[in-house]
Amino acid sequence: MDRERVVAIAGNPNVGKSTVFNNLTNLHQHTGNWPGKTVVNATGYCSTEKFSYKMVDIPGTYSLMAHSAEEEVARDFICFGDADAVVVVCDATCLERNLNLVLQTMEITGSVIVCVNLLDEAAKKGIHIDLDALSKELGVPVIGMVARDGKGIDELLDTLDDMMDSERITVKAVAVCCADDGRRMYDSDGRYRICYPDAVEQAIAILEPAAEAVLEETALQYEKCRIGQRKLKGPGPRWLALKLLDYDSALDEGVRTYLQKDICQELPVREALPRAEKLLAQAGLDQKRLEEEIVSSVMATAEEISRAAVANEKERSDLKDRKIDHILTGKWLGYPIMAVLLMVILWLTITGANYPSQMLSKALFWVQDRLTEFFRYMGAPAWLHGMLVLGVYRVLAWVVSVMLPPMAIFFPLFTLLEDVGYLPRIAYNLDKPFKKCCACGKQALTLCMGFGCNAAGVTGCRIIDSPRERLIAILTNSLVPCNGRFPTLIAIITMFFIGTSKGAGTSLLSAILLTLFIMLGVGMTFLVSWLLSRTILKGVPSSFTLELPPYRRPQFGKVIVRSIFDRTLFVLGRAVMVAAPAGLFIWAAANIFVGDQSLLNYCAAMLDPFARLFGLDGVILIAFILGLPANEIVVPIIIMAYMAQGSILEMDSLTEMRNLFVSHGWTWVTAVCTTLFSLMHWPCSTTLLTIKKETGSWKWTFTALVIPTLAGMVLCFIVAQTAYLFI
Repeated sequence: MDRERVVAIAGNPNVGKSTVFNNLTNLHQHTGNWPGKTVVNATGYCSTEKFSYKMVDIPGTYSLMAHSAEEEVARDFICFGDADAVVVVCDATCLERNLNLVLQTMEITGSVIVCVNLLDEAAKKGIHIDLDALSKELGVPVIGMVARDGKGIDELLDTLDDMMDSERITVKAVAVCCADDGRRMYDSDGRYRICYPDAVEQAIAILEPAAEAVLEETALQYEKCRIGQRKLKGPGPRWLALKLLDYDSALDEGVRTYLQKDICQELPVREALPRAEKLLAQAGLDQKRLEEEIVSSVMATAEEISRAAVANEKERSDLKDRKIDHILTGKWLGYPIMAVLLMVILWLTITGANYPSQMLSKALFWVQDRLTEFFRYMGAPAWLHGMLVLGVYRVLAWVVSVMLPPMAIFFPLFTLLEDVGYLPRIAYNLDKPFKKCCACGKQALTLCMGFGCNAAGVTGCRIIDSPRERLIAILTNSLVPCNGRFPTLIAIITMFFIGTSKGAGTSLLSAILLTLFIMLGVGMTFLVSWLLSRTILKGVPSSFTLELPPYRRPQFGKVIVRSIFDRTLFVLGRAVMVAAPAGLFIWAAANIFVGDQSLLNYCAAMLDPFARLFGLDGVILIAFILGLPANEIVVPIIIMAYMAQGSILEMDSLTEMRNLFVSHGWTWVTAVCTTLFSLMHWPCSTTLLTIKKETGSWKWTFTALVIPTLAGMVLCFIVAQTAYLFI
């Protein structure tokens, strides 16, 4: 087995590209039935008897004519990543559209393998693809696949081995004539080449020898200098000549970095480029028209090849999908269905999490009792026991017992919506409102991710192309509640607006009210996005391509396993990391006294006059402040402060908790304002650190802290002061 070979896995969004990658590498990168899952390159490894492969899953893209961050990452890796081969994964149900990327990739490198995935879904729709005919048309290997079932993976690896044995290289294209189909272009290895209009081909013919001379000179310099034993595997002269005509500043920078020289300043190119540009100008092809001609040629070629390889036995059965879409994305039913689905997910989460949460809490606090016995047995001082057991461990136990059961239910349910293909429909429905806010419709997807974890939602904002719109999405993501705020919201709603009796009816009413509060948060997201786009982040909303994928049968087993490991435990792990030091700090604040009051109650008393302006009290406000590391500990801190205890506490029932709150002055106004403030206040520390990482700016991180806090305070102030006028 010789050196490690690099293989790029490319494809349109939502064609199963990451599934192919997972099958090859066993890394189990998260996959989902909506565009934009991969926003950075993921790397994994696999090997055969002959070769060791480094697999690189590049972002899904419809084209290498980059107009977005994902497309640039994909294009740059294919062009300059020195990959030994590129595997382009296609969707068998819409092969023609996918061939655009195949053809553009073949212009860059000759080492291309086409994987036609989702053959099972194509068969259900009456679509049959002649893989041999497609391979003959393209002149490259074509593999049929059903990646979700692992079919075709072994054949792909065998084909890769054969390709690595042959050490195929990019060669110059040669025009040939075919009597039946008109002019076509193949290279000397029989690979298909896109044929452009005559004026463009003539301009390429002028520039191609110059580009080839520069590449040969660069390769010779590398060989002489032995720069890292590097060999040029990047774009060939024909593609380089085309891109010199269709100028792209970002690509120009990539070529300069790759070749370590400015190709436009090299003598052969300097002499040839003006002649080629003059020829295009004489043909009436300015920059915009040239790009249109290039795109049209690619699409026409894809259509021609598709006709030769794809056969439909019957009328496309995606009519069924269209009928469903007519309901789910309809003007009258689209929004109500979204609200009902959200309510159902919340109801299942609330109902299903109660008993596991109680059992987990009892188990973890049983461990706490054993730790207490151990500390007593060891004769440890009381302050050490208080810090480590009553402080750090108890807070960790609270966070785990409160967060884990709801997340273990919420995330799989949410992931099932992804897998079945509903999330793109949500983005489609919300695109128009976001456009009116001068924001991007993709923000709907990041908003949905925020329901599970605001930090994950912020990271997901990478799928938004426009920096301005991406920043709006980041700054407003915390206006929807994350999973950590649900326990507080549910407890207060149940205690003060539903009643503390148990049963399906109670949990259903809780889910309905919680849904209404969440819809308020979504409405506030629209309002704040509109305000930002009219003030500090002015701009025109950008357009984007949103694919509505076919509905698919969800893979329940994989969804449950991956959502628990990739999302639930990941989010829980981050919460635990910040909750441990928070527990130590809270214990210290409750056990350090200023006069006859603990530091916790002393600070609460100082904040009390200010908090009452917003319908809260000092204890509630200090609890939210101390809950910065993890929102789950807000209610226990309130209980601890009211009972003047030195450690975080849990009440045995909601009835006891309600009686405690009422005895300390809570009314329905306090409950409403606390719910509103829980819905909208500063993001948790994990989210703030993620915002700093994504924006690279403390200024925008501070802005992200202020916006939801200000929104919550304004709402609470309006509700409280209005209520006080009539009470």
